[in-house]
Amino acid sequence: MTETTVHVVDDDPSFRTAMSRMLRASGYVVKTYGSAGEFLAERDSDEPGCLVVDLQMPGVGGLDLQSALAQSRAPMPVLFLTGHADTASTVRAMRSGAEDFLEKTDPQDRLLDAIRRALVRDAAERRARVAQRELHGLFDTLTAREREVLGHVLQGRLNKQIAADLGIHERTVKVHRKSLMTKLKVRSVAALTRLAQEAGVDGPAAATFPLGQ
Repeated sequence: MTETTVHVVDDDPSFRTAMSRMLRASGYVVKTYGSAGEFLAERDSDEPGCLVVDLQMPGVGGLDLQSALAQSRAPMPVLFLTGHADTASTVRAMRSGAEDFLEKTDPQDRLLDAIRRALVRDAAERRARVAQRELHGLFDTLTAREREVLGHVLQGRLNKQIAADLGIHERTVKVHRKSLMTKLKVRSVAALTRLAQEAGVDGPAAATFPLGQ
């Protein structure tokens, strides 16, 4: 099982060393990086954890790193620890989903509390992503015709109407409808609708819902 890791990104070597010692003494696995680029190059997206990052660094700064992580396949909770806080940066970071925005002079307990929250959040978000991938996997098992029928069912159309729209026999619609509901493990249109909503599949888009999301 992959270990949960606290990643520390800061261009100050002495600060990285001090942070690493403190966090390891607190029981955490720690990895440190001298720049955002170094972190992005070495990061294993399957590794659970959180990111503690300085706001102002040469090259890619903390806010830009936060943005890059948010757009990645596996985002990670970010908390800022800086010696140069300003209101605009704090607001931008928090609006973009930062777990916290602390100054380097803040008490150690406040930082450790923020890290605990970030790791709990990371675990919950990872579980949610796994569940979403599994849900998409169910929809990926549908044939092209079943996806067409699904789209019509989600729009509340009757079997007779679906048959007319698709130019097929009503009995064929019933077969596809039963098959898709079996594959999606639901027994009612209400349950089917809820499942589709959870997967982000609406009626008109059901036939072209991307495979393998």
